[in-house]
Amino acid sequence: MATSGTTAFTLDIGDILEEAYELCGMEMRTGYDYKSAKRALNLVFLEWQNKGLNLWTLAQGTISVTAGTNTYSLESSAIDVVDAFIRTDAGDTTKQMDQRMTRISRTEYNHQSNKLTKSKPTQFFIDKNTGTNSIVLWATPDDAKTYTVVYDYVKRIEDAGITGASNADVPARYLPCLTYALAFNIACKSPSAQQRVPMIKMRYDELWKDVSEADRERSNVKFVPDLSYMN
Repeated sequence: MATSGTTAFTLDIGDILEEAYELCGMEMRTGYDYKSAKRALNLVFLEWQNKGLNLWTLAQGTISVTAGTNTYSLESSAIDVVDAFIRTDAGDTTKQMDQRMTRISRTEYNHQSNKLTKSKPTQFFIDKNTGTNSIVLWATPDDAKTYTVVYDYVKRIEDAGITGASNADVPARYLPCLTYALAFNIACKSPSAQQRVPMIKMRYDELWKDVSEADRERSNVKFVPDLSYMN
């Protein structure tokens, strides 16, 4: 039996909105319906950022470090940093070397007795605010080496945008879950769809559990005890 031979199925924003309305037993009839649904979709994206680490949202950034400066802005789309290391002599194939940095809390940084100590940074904390997040290094970089901070960060999911012909900034495997997530938001604010809310929420939770458990690192995990505090 012949098959299509393709694996390119996806939904654009307009398709996602229509599917979500149909799950609610309704039709998207007016421009306001479209605007309201797209606003709800953007809220779903923000909700998913708070659900945990989504592997497709990981990206890598670099910062050229200046001697005597310990605070640097991250990429504007960076929500959090999951890993960071300091690279010495970047681009020099005979000298380049990477060294892992340890993430510490703001409190641990505050308790450092000499924050102006100048040497190769070994620790960092993330200073979060309502604008662009920052990375704060300890020790303060000295002027003896050329350092580059390389960091893996969680980037914000792109907005739904203006045109319905654009695709959502999620992998295709997340589309079933996304349509139910949007349907849940629409049903919650639509009196005619209230009776469908429990069913949609239950299916949304099932789909999120399935896809989030599948979207994870497959490598083995090795735990190494920190013996530095033992006498």
